[in-house]
Amino acid sequence: MSKTEEEVKVTEERKPSVKVIPLGGLEQIGMNITAFEYGDSIIVVDCGLAFPEDDMLGVDLVIPDITYLKDNADRVKGILITHGHEDHIGALPYILKQLPVPVYATKLTMGIIDNKLAEHGIENLVRKKVVNFGQHINLGQFRVEFIRTNHSIADAAAFAIYSPAGVIVHTGDFKVDYTPVYGDSIDLQRFAQIGKNGVLALMCDSTNAERPGFTPSESTVGETFDKIFSEHMKTRIIIATFASNVDRVQQIINSADKYGRKVVVEGRSMVGIIETAQKLGYLKIPDNTLIETEQLSNYPAEKTVIITTGSQGESVAALSRMACGTHRKISIKPRDTVIFSSHPIPGNEKAVSKVMNELYGQGADVIFQDTHVSGHACQEEIKLIYSLVQPKYAIPVHGEMRHLKAQARLAENLGIDRKNIFVIQSGDVLELSEDRARVTGKVPVGNIFVDGLGVGDVGNVVLRDRQHLAEDGIFIVVVAMDGEGRIVSGPDVVSRGFVYVRESDELLDEAREISGEVLNRCLERGIEDWNRMKNAMKEELSDFFWKKTRRRPMILPIIMEVS
Repeated sequence: MSKTEEEVKVTEERKPSVKVIPLGGLEQIGMNITAFEYGDSIIVVDCGLAFPEDDMLGVDLVIPDITYLKDNADRVKGILITHGHEDHIGALPYILKQLPVPVYATKLTMGIIDNKLAEHGIENLVRKKVVNFGQHINLGQFRVEFIRTNHSIADAAAFAIYSPAGVIVHTGDFKVDYTPVYGDSIDLQRFAQIGKNGVLALMCDSTNAERPGFTPSESTVGETFDKIFSEHMKTRIIIATFASNVDRVQQIINSADKYGRKVVVEGRSMVGIIETAQKLGYLKIPDNTLIETEQLSNYPAEKTVIITTGSQGESVAALSRMACGTHRKISIKPRDTVIFSSHPIPGNEKAVSKVMNELYGQGADVIFQDTHVSGHACQEEIKLIYSLVQPKYAIPVHGEMRHLKAQARLAENLGIDRKNIFVIQSGDVLELSEDRARVTGKVPVGNIFVDGLGVGDVGNVVLRDRQHLAEDGIFIVVVAMDGEGRIVSGPDVVSRGFVYVRESDELLDEAREISGEVLNRCLERGIEDWNRMKNAMKEELSDFFWKKTRRRPMILPIIMEVS
């Protein structure tokens, strides 16, 4: 090999590389969090939660496993947030307690974060910086620029992440809206300028990558509301939408004001976000428009509008409680017009349908078509961003596998080499440089369950037990023994969720006899270990119940020592 060839080889080997490490948000909708690593510096983009699936019994929230970040805590320079939706900020209070690093976000996003941190009592313990669009933040080896985008919440940002290895553009959740309700349109000029200077990789929102065409402007929903209001002049109107969709709330208030209606806001999260948005100037409410729930009776029903949470059928949300008649202050009346201003998130369809049916059952008129537009880019908008940014590598993000694959096909159709398109999974370590890109390893990832005040104390074993209890119930055997190993009382049996006790006396008596026989056999054999006795009872009873009922309840033997 000549000297020149050796020099070229050394130069190529020394080309710097940056690591992209998604810790959540891939193969799913929600729990978005991605780490970027170069040398001694790690930055984190977004810190979201996911809502529990049907088989996560009793779980309130799901947050990402940040073991990798905790193991490298001295290198983590900060968390940058794209926008104020729960799937991008919801895990912050839990993560910041474990990883106290600075948080960077735009004005409205930070206002919503402040409320969330205040709920956890840590608002004064976290270092925060409000960032303007066009501003650059230096974090170790990284420099991050905030770029204006459009979404279903104001102040959404994309990031240009500058590193010695090159520029990575992360779109966050976005769409191209030329007539936004609040603020300016997406800064396409800046995307083009960055693309002209050279972009190593584009990480683009994939949520609507299967949908052709363009996403309609948010302002089109206002026209729909106006039409609905004009057609329902003699009924009370109740509108359910996402609490964080401030632009949607603004359009509802605009229509209410136009048609002379008073507005009530229901739902704790809705009230909090509206107060924050109004205080920061992102929501303009005419004087004397908002009234308290208790004041509803002072006005004719046809002169009121209720904006509420519960558009996803959440059982504890205000609309769900109204629908099933358990709301303390608001009851559904015949001829009420109820509008669902959102599409069901995948997995919530049954819950939404249940609430709708309950509303119909109480005589309400339910409207759910043409009252929502997505906050995510469809295919033509995704193509536009790719054409402006012109990345070397494409890394689809934010979506289930089918969404990521759909964007990968778009990128390939736009001329990006297939070997430069990476559909990766949470936990993959993707190493990027000018001359090559490859997955070089894995880091720990997973779901951490939040149940009440407990974080991480519910795992897969607990969930399996809950599933077992839900499916077949529990059977408890209680025995009292003295210090010499003699049965003093029992066995007594208790059944819950297994069989109807009043009609199963014979079955329970047999189970009681079997438990006593097993214990006596153990004692006759000189078995004194209580765990062995319990296991023997569980095995015998499990076989007995299966033969008799074709069910396997959770069997819980309890042996108590008495003096």
